[in-house]
Amino acid sequence: MEYVEFTAEVSPLEIGRDILIAELAEIGFESFVETNNGIEAYIQSEKFIEKAIKGLNILQNTNFKIEYSTKKIADQNWNAEWEKNFELINVEGECCIRAPFHNKIEGIKYDIIIDPKMSFGTGHHETTYLMIKRLLNLNLENKKVLDMGCGTGILAILAKMKGATYIEAIDIDEWAYNNTLENIRNNNCNEINVFKGGVGKIQLTGFDVIIANINRNILLNDMSDYVKALSLNGILLLSGFFSSDREVLIEATSKLGLELVFTDSKNDWTMLHLVNKNG
Repeated sequence: MEYVEFTAEVSPLEIGRDILIAELAEIGFESFVETNNGIEAYIQSEKFIEKAIKGLNILQNTNFKIEYSTKKIADQNWNAEWEKNFELINVEGECCIRAPFHNKIEGIKYDIIIDPKMSFGTGHHETTYLMIKRLLNLNLENKKVLDMGCGTGILAILAKMKGATYIEAIDIDEWAYNNTLENIRNNNCNEINVFKGGVGKIQLTGFDVIIANINRNILLNDMSDYVKALSLNGILLLSGFFSSDREVLIEATSKLGLELVFTDSKNDWTMLHLVNKNG
């Protein structure tokens, strides 16, 4: 399969790079590699639209200087490419996310093996890290959990390791769907139910915990469906958005009867922990 590689130098780097990655993800880019000066991003050739690149908001923002180029690249051994860039992640000393070629860390409670390929959600991004960190603080024993926008399946896998008895993992992207299936096999979590699609693929209601690590627009659009699938006093964890969008999400969730009980941030990204108070 052919891909288009997008290479960019970004200034100021830290915030600009995060914003650029988020906007590229919204137009279909599937994987990202952080470089010293910016990023490399990849999208399937058939999904690439030059006009969409030129329409990115950050390119019109005079607070940022971005120089970029694009080029087609032939099919290659993506696993080998990921092996060169995928670093082991240790979250709070409790959860390790590693590739098959990493050595296991002794004393880690939750050891998750991820073969990321072209999927989003390896734990490297701040939003996935925030979600993992929060899940480590929740009691998931015998709980029903829904992971929307599952990416690599890492959050669903962690939920299973923490004792959840019924789990649905859903993603609209073909790569993410197939990668999740592979990763749940790698971690002996075959009981996880994986579906390709959007909120219409939710099978049950009465979930104790719903995880949604997706961009702001999708969260706002699908929020009412999450609430319908959530049990009374059920937990909704939201991330995938910038800290500047925090109040917009809180206002939208409040109107649907959700109460904010905890929030956390990492760099310019935020996670919300909400509880369903609908009687």
